[in-house]
Amino acid sequence: MQNAKPGRVTLGVLSVAHLINDMYNNFLPQLLPVLVATAGFTVTKASSLVSAFTITSSLLQPLFGYLVDQKNQRWLVFVGTLWMAVILGLTGLTTNYVVLLVMAAAAGIGTAAFHPQASAMVSAVSGNRKGLIMSAFVAFGNVGWAVAPLVLIPLFDSYGAGGTLVMVVPGVLAALFLYIFAPRYEKISPQKKSFAGIVSSMRPAMGELGKLMLVVALRSLVYTGLVTILPLYFKSEKMSGGRVSYLLFLMLFAGALGGLVGGFVSDKYGRRPLIAASLALATPFFYGFMNTQGLLSDVFLGLGGAALLASFSVTVVAAQEVIPDNKAMAAGLSMGFAIGVGGLAVTLVGKFADAFGLLAAVHLLLWLPLLAGMIAMTLSKKGQAGQVSGV
Repeated sequence: MQNAKPGRVTLGVLSVAHLINDMYNNFLPQLLPVLVATAGFTVTKASSLVSAFTITSSLLQPLFGYLVDQKNQRWLVFVGTLWMAVILGLTGLTTNYVVLLVMAAAAGIGTAAFHPQASAMVSAVSGNRKGLIMSAFVAFGNVGWAVAPLVLIPLFDSYGAGGTLVMVVPGVLAALFLYIFAPRYEKISPQKKSFAGIVSSMRPAMGELGKLMLVVALRSLVYTGLVTILPLYFKSEKMSGGRVSYLLFLMLFAGALGGLVGGFVSDKYGRRPLIAASLALATPFFYGFMNTQGLLSDVFLGLGGAALLASFSVTVVAAQEVIPDNKAMAAGLSMGFAIGVGGLAVTLVGKFADAFGLLAAVHLLLWLPLLAGMIAMTLSKKGQAGQVSGV
């Protein structure tokens, strides 16, 4: 009982820090309409900034995951958060495309450093309720994505690109609290393994892991693509900033709730059915949004967001079940590498939008969840109902 309160405080700080960290992950998509309007960037150039951030923020996560599996690197959580917040906060001071591209890539390193170490810390201090608490931790991050449009769109509408400087403050505060409350490495017992040993232990699972990563990559492309393209499309339709921020918040917040429900459903009915069914349902829900008006349209958008992200934490658990001896590496692969591969393709979606229009790009993205759901049907039945995950 004496350790309960410190555990709750630590989990609270890590979860709120995850919210703030992932709010920064949705920073550049909200800045793009301002850059397109003021700097004259094409959709391809604008979306490439998101891809640059995604490359480093996601593809480097397995590397940091490997480092964490060897020895906990407590400093990664607060230094990574501070690094990202400061660099993104300075993006509004320039319209030089090359400089912005470098800044976007550099900022992504911060969140790549944060996620594997923070996930390991959450797992270490969550006792015997690891699955539930990890799902809640992931949900806080998804809420951060959802909150970003509510905070950033009004800020940029009022102050333009100069408003980015204000966004240094949340990151500094989060880094300070993490420095104080993040658990010391003595509280965690990592397993030291050589990189060759990790690769060898993963080899028998490569086929199943590859299919799972493909599903996550497609889901990531849809998620990052919609977050990037929808603000530009809504602005092209002369939609008010308030309405744009509301719709994006609705989609992303519903996605956060969907992630929590998805974790519960997957424990009862299995990982594969949840992943496949939720992704397949996302496509008709999003098309319902595109082809209806008013409240019904909003309901369909919420359902689409919930269905798209219902498998978010589930795929992390599924990856850890496939390679149970390398949990931080599994988290880095499922939340990092696969998401990064999907994010890389956002530039191609931007090129498609420049060639065929923003609406055509949106329609392209809306069919991909159905494809991902079909691939998910080929996953093994491991993790069916009654099997408790050890996230």
